[in-house]
Amino acid sequence: MPELPEVETSRRGISPHIEQQVISEIIVRQAKLRWPVPELIQCCVGLKVLSVSRRAKYLLLETEAGHIIIHLGMSGSLRIVESGLRAEKHDHVDIILESGKALRLNDPRRFGCVLFSQLPIEQHNLLVNLGPEPLTDEFTVEHLAAHAAKRSVAVKQFIMDNKVVVGVGNIYANEALFRTGIHPKRAANKVSKVRLELLTDNIKQVLAEAIEQGGTSLKDFTNADGKPGYFKQTLAVYGREGEACDSCGELIKALRIGQRNTFYCPHCQR
Repeated sequence: MPELPEVETSRRGISPHIEQQVISEIIVRQAKLRWPVPELIQCCVGLKVLSVSRRAKYLLLETEAGHIIIHLGMSGSLRIVESGLRAEKHDHVDIILESGKALRLNDPRRFGCVLFSQLPIEQHNLLVNLGPEPLTDEFTVEHLAAHAAKRSVAVKQFIMDNKVVVGVGNIYANEALFRTGIHPKRAANKVSKVRLELLTDNIKQVLAEAIEQGGTSLKDFTNADGKPGYFKQTLAVYGREGEACDSCGELIKALRIGQRNTFYCPHCQR
């Protein structure tokens, strides 16, 4: 599943091609995505894409009529293609630009979405209850500690809660906890403020590094120009069950927390 770094990589990849470009046509080949693609989206035809931003894992294309909201779901990806390029089986939506280029959504599992909102974007029901962005000054140890004090849930589930902080998906939760030396099953309210401060820093660091390296290349994701991300090469625990920890040599173990695969070093993480 594309996580925050992959979505941010997509945003950076598509922005130079579509910002300040006029939408000439929107082609919906398959409207039945996670939620139906609304017919109202056609009101953006003839309008300029004013900006491309990201909130959590949602890409936001601003026009004078409102925002087109795109989520990549489990397997979605975006490409900039020539507008006349033949569509493949899972190419569900094209946003055609007057430049002759098109923004194309490919989504084999159809868990992504293309929506439209005329409301102020922060009021949309998908975004209104989201926590702070992890790479902003709003995400602090004080914020994390205040929420952790009330929660006995496993710390891994806690930092993956979008109401606490957005965009810390499974891969990067595993990696941040390893760097901090916290066992993923430890209760959030049992983690000291000193360790929460280090965890806050490591969440920021691991996400920033992944964005810099172009996102993590997994089987379902390549970035907007078709080149894979490279952060997978530096994963310390994720997907490495049975391999030796690079720090201590102990074998990496795996378990399930909140229905998600979880990887950790039993020696390094307490």
